[in-house]
Amino acid sequence: MDKLKIGITCYPVAGGSGIVATELGIKLAERGHNVHFIAYDLPFRLQTFRPNLFFHEVDTVSYQLFKYPPYTLTLAAKMAEISCEYHLDILHVHYAIPHATAAFLARQMTAHCCAPRIITTLHGTDITLVGADKSFYDITRFSIKSSDGITAVSKYLADETIREFKIEKHIEVIPNFIDTERFNPCTTCCGREEFAEPHEKLLCHISNFRPVKRAMDVIQIFERVHKKLPARLLLIGEGPDTMLVRRIVKKNGLADKVTFLGSKAKVEDVLPLVDLFLCPSEEESFGLAALEALGCGVPVIGSSGTGLVEVVSHGVDGYLYPVADTQAMADAAIALLSDDFNLNEFKKRATENAHEKFNAEKVVDHYEQYYCRVMEEKSEA
Repeated sequence: MDKLKIGITCYPVAGGSGIVATELGIKLAERGHNVHFIAYDLPFRLQTFRPNLFFHEVDTVSYQLFKYPPYTLTLAAKMAEISCEYHLDILHVHYAIPHATAAFLARQMTAHCCAPRIITTLHGTDITLVGADKSFYDITRFSIKSSDGITAVSKYLADETIREFKIEKHIEVIPNFIDTERFNPCTTCCGREEFAEPHEKLLCHISNFRPVKRAMDVIQIFERVHKKLPARLLLIGEGPDTMLVRRIVKKNGLADKVTFLGSKAKVEDVLPLVDLFLCPSEEESFGLAALEALGCGVPVIGSSGTGLVEVVSHGVDGYLYPVADTQAMADAAIALLSDDFNLNEFKKRATENAHEKFNAEKVVDHYEQYYCRVMEEKSEA
């Protein structure tokens, strides 16, 4: 295919959408496309220089007349500037609000020069939380409908978007992905003895510790597991509930069994050491952290009725139970961790399934094909 000039905008913080957007940009640059990240800060996993990949910082300005900095407007202005300067073919934005809104304004501003196609990727909370808020509903729906192409990271999320916003346009389901060279059982550079004794099982949870991730359920599950067999828990990430979790861990006498690792960019250094990953989220549009765990050979226990059903195969490489059913999750964890033969079988299937269904090359191929379709459809129009 012809090499494209692509602008990518995402939230540059530790979270599934930012990670996937960054990894996608890196892979596209490796394939010869010119990729321009447009954001208020360097994306979380974009820490080194790479050929064909550029970063343009969006300035946030404050004026006395504005109660809050008008980020959406400065983002739109920067998108328009970069689009015209580099003649971008596509603005690929991750999250409808405010990124698709800003992209729409940028396209209106660049009609005289390039008018790039807009592709919006929906990741979850832009639909289930922000967009569902009455004050954002109309602008979210408008921004989605104004996009030339729409993708969602799971069928679960695509269906939710169509139901919630009455979207008639086609939504292409393109799942999140992993680099199988990085996320596999052999990538660790750590020693397991740094976190657990040889006779102890090691559990892990990774998230931004927002309430929707139900980190307190993680502690309840671990506490029940710990009462039945020797175990330790690793918590990776930071967020609003971090301090609450720390207090409960200390109050319940688990401080010497729970290790807080904070925000860690290279989770693949740790995940291969883990026996079981806990993901009891209330809402999970896909579950990138769970996929990264599976890729490293770690079975997952999480919530059914979420996007995890498209990532985790119940009874094959993990178990899924209704949200808040911590007893069932703990029972499944105890049974699996108590049977080394079965645990090893789950670990083997976890890697096989993740690498087969969600490898980067396959998913990036899908994105390239979708870019071409959107470009062709717009040209014909």
